[in-house]
Amino acid sequence: MDLTEFKRNVKQFGAVKALEDIALRALNLGVFFKILKGVKIDIVQPEFLKCDEKYSGLFLTEGMLAKFAERPEYELSRNFLEQALAKGDECYGFLDGNVLAAYGWYSNKPTEIDPPDLVLHFNDKFIYMYKGFTHVNYRGKRLHAIGMTRALEAYLARGYKGIVSFVEWNNFGSLKSCYRMGYTDFGNIYAAKLFNHYLLHSGAGCEPYGFRLEWVKSHGRERIEESVR
Repeated sequence: MDLTEFKRNVKQFGAVKALEDIALRALNLGVFFKILKGVKIDIVQPEFLKCDEKYSGLFLTEGMLAKFAERPEYELSRNFLEQALAKGDECYGFLDGNVLAAYGWYSNKPTEIDPPDLVLHFNDKFIYMYKGFTHVNYRGKRLHAIGMTRALEAYLARGYKGIVSFVEWNNFGSLKSCYRMGYTDFGNIYAAKLFNHYLLHSGAGCEPYGFRLEWVKSHGRERIEESVR
């Protein structure tokens, strides 16, 4: 982090959070350590349902996604698509003509996070939202918020209880956006890696949502160790 970014964080989020961010980044220079803040939303905010009529919002078909995967600016590799679609994940996106303006992915099954040897588990009465993307030419138009809200409306109609996701604890900007959309916190997951061994812990607030990490091998996906509760 440079001085300009630090000053911006102080101005937007306060000196304490800016210093905590620096401390967490410094710790990660020597050891892998993440705090993932679990967030959920189960009420549709009507103000996030409407957008400019030039955008078409829909769950994208496999054929549509395959075409977009041919263009690197959409950050959709064929390998990712194969894995996501094979487990039944869905993508809600916005089209501006033939341009993919924004999208988000939704799953009701355990899903890899970064790093890929960690898999997130959650109560299957909820849908997990991940991999949100907005094309650089369409940022600032609230497409991510509107897409997530429309997807929430659709999943509530199917009988799910809501959407869960996570934001890294020191990603204050993303957390602010989540709260504005109506997300609320429910608990933290702590993940550290020492000598090629993960230490994983889910806070008490995560238990009702089945929100936990599992460490698996990168090759063969063999289960190694469940998260410590």
